[in-house]
Order: sequence, then C-alpha cells, then structure tokens
Amino acid sequence: MGELIKRCDTNFDVIVVGAGPSGVSAAISLAKANKKVLLIERGDYAGAKNMYGGIMYSHALNDIFPNFLNEAPIERITKKHNYLILTENEAVGISYSDKLLNSENNISFTAIRSKFDKWCVEEAQKAGVIYAPRTLVKNAIVRNNFVIGVKTEIEEIYASIVIIADGANSLLAKEIGLRKDIEPKDVALAVKEVYQLDKNTINDKFNLINDKDGAMIECLGYPFNDVLGLSFVYTNSDSVSIGIGITLDELAKNSLKPYDYLDQFKNHPEISPLIKDGKMIEYSAHLIPEGGYKKIPKLYTNGAMVIGDAAMLINNINFEGTNLALVSGQLAAKAAIVALDCNDVSKNTLKLYENYIKESFIYKDLKSYKNIIESVKKRKKSFLDFYPKQATLFFKTFVEASGVEKRKVYLNFICQFFKSRSIIELFKDLFTLIKMFLGVFIR
Repeated sequence: MGELIKRCDTNFDVIVVGAGPSGVSAAISLAKANKKVLLIERGDYAGAKNMYGGIMYSHALNDIFPNFLNEAPIERITKKHNYLILTENEAVGISYSDKLLNSENNISFTAIRSKFDKWCVEEAQKAGVIYAPRTLVKNAIVRNNFVIGVKTEIEEIYASIVIIADGANSLLAKEIGLRKDIEPKDVALAVKEVYQLDKNTINDKFNLINDKDGAMIECLGYPFNDVLGLSFVYTNSDSVSIGIGITLDELAKNSLKPYDYLDQFKNHPEISPLIKDGKMIEYSAHLIPEGGYKKIPKLYTNGAMVIGDAAMLINNINFEGTNLALVSGQLAAKAAIVALDCNDVSKNTLKLYENYIKESFIYKDLKSYKNIIESVKKRKKSFLDFYPKQATLFFKTFVEASGVEKRKVYLNFICQFFKSRSIIELFKDLFTLIKMFLGVFIR
C-alpha cells in the first residue's frame, strides 16, 4: 500500500475509509465529479470482511452502477417473499410472490459480498478511484480542530475531507467525537451459515421457476420465545444462506450462545428440509447497528463525515441496510463536492450532508420506526411467545376436522385465549400496538 500511495502522492480531495457499500458509493460518486479519491480497505480485498443476510435493492444501485444487472455478480432476483411465525414445531406464514416480475427499476436480489464488493471496487477504479487494500487506518489526523487526513501503519495521508465508512463499531468516528461507545442494546450479532446445493435442488425446494429466481424467508418467534431476535433464509445461485440475529444485551442475559439459536432454527421442521443434503461451506458473524433513529450520531465535523453502518443507518424493521449505506454514501459525496468546489470543508458546509439525510427516505423511515423495537422488547413475551403460539393454535383448530361443531371449536379457542391472558395484559398489548401504529403514521 505504501508504494502505491507514494507513486500517486499523499494528498487527495477525499479519503474514504472502508470499501463496503457506503464507502464505494461515496468514492465512485466523487470520482465521477473529477475529484481525487483514495479508497482504503483493511481487508485483503473488498468484501473479505463483509457479511450480511443476503438482500440488496436495485433502486439504490441504479444511479451508481447503471448496468449492474447485466454486469454485476448477482446470485438470484427475489421473486418470493415469505414471512413466518414459528413455534417449536409449527409455523404460520404469509407470502408474496411475483414470479413474472421483469422490471429492473425496483427489484431485490441476493449477492455474495466477497464477489459483489470486489466488482464494485473494480468499477470504482475504472472511474478513477485510487484503491488501497490491506491498509489499516489507525488514527485520524486532526489539526486546529479539522480532520485533515489519516494515519496508517505505514504513513500519513492527507485530504481535504475524510469520509468514515468503517462499520458498526467505528473507531474513527469515536476518536473524532462523532460517536460514543456503542451500547449492547444498540447492536445485534448476526451469525450465518451457507449450504451448498445444486441449482435445480434449490429451485425444487423453494418452488422457483429457474436458476435466476430467488426466495427469502424472514421469521419471528421460535427459537426467540423470550428474547428479541429474528431469523432468515435466502437463496443464492447454488447455495442457501441461513442465519439469526440477536441483540448483545439479550444475548448476555441467556445461557444460550448464537450458534445454539442457529442450530434450533435450522432444525425446525419448517426450515430443515430447505438445507437437507446441503454441504456447509461458510460460517460467519457480523455486528449490525440496531439503535435506529434515536442513536443516529452526529454525522459531520470539520473535514469529516460518517456514513453507512458507522452512522447507525440501518432499517431493522424492513431488513434494509445495504441500500441505506449506498444512498448515504451518495449524499455524503454530494455534500463533499459542494464543499470542495466552494473551498470550505468546515462543518458549516458539511452540514449539507445531514440536511440531505434528513430530506431522504432514510431519516424518514428510521423516524417512523423509532419506537417499534423498544416497544417489542418491553412486551417480548407477548409478541414473540404468546401470540405466535396462539396464531399456530388457531390455524391448527381451523384446519382440523374433529367431528365437533366449528362454532364450538371457535368459542372454545376464544375462551382459552382469554383464560390464558389477563384483561390487563391484553390492554397493555393493545396500547403498545396503537403506540407503534401512531408512531409510523403520525408525526
């Protein structure tokens, strides 16, 4: 890396730290505006240290990579969306399917980050971005209250602006005072396994028409009956990703480890057939910001901005992260271009970035959902245990033919429902639902 930078000079318009989706988005947007950009990645290559559930969205990529659908290493386009409520042995679900979907404007798809991120960086290099992998940024260089560059293990590199995209546990953002130490309740640990399967086998298991169609399953309930956690299954081209996510504070309260929860999930009768006969080829773990709207840090200071996971920009209700990262990178680049063109990289100009974020869907969605996770946590025994069990019990009685009059069956279910839940607890649950509803639709 040192030889590379010395050949190119150690002064840049912008240094971007982190070659994930947000960092690449910022870098390529700046390069297209003829700015001199250095993109630094600590891994051996972009994507080497990146892990995520599996879904990306075209709307956030179309502006940055107009031809990505034809050129990028996409696994499968998501045609089936499944949402399940699980108990230990049962499942109730709803599904949305559009197997004839052919629009390129607003689709979701799966990707392997080690392949996809590498391709993104190659496109950035074609646009003029200087790329430095295997480079660890140890500190920000700050003079006269301005961030003016970064210090690596080898040398000091200077730039008018530094954009920080170094992930959920951003040390640089903390160093320059944009973030505090992350709290266990505001970060989740996601663990994932990938099982290799024949393409036709995947098509059969998930009822897909061809090798380009994909499916996703997102689950609530078991194995998280008394803790806040979620689980997922996504199809890749010739493999299936299966994983769980749980906040660190919930994990600390329980004797079970993340892999214990994952084992319980993948052995559920509804899930285990999907990976049967598959060969596990990957096990990975990753920290995911969960703080939402209330934990968005200060996004800018003199000479620096923070984007993506480092800025806690994750929509954990809709399982959206990469698209928020990509858009935040674009918006930071937009603010940087204005600052560079007017020769003012102070926080007075870089505040534009925060304004752009607040005007975008990112901020508005996070604000709408600001109370949901906290509310569910407070009533987790209700929403993650009691109601999932009642839902499966109702459908079990609905589909059974026992020779008993259906009216009596339903009345018995209603009586048992109210016997097992006090009126006070039901009102508390109802109040929580109303509060969440009003939080989303009324501002």
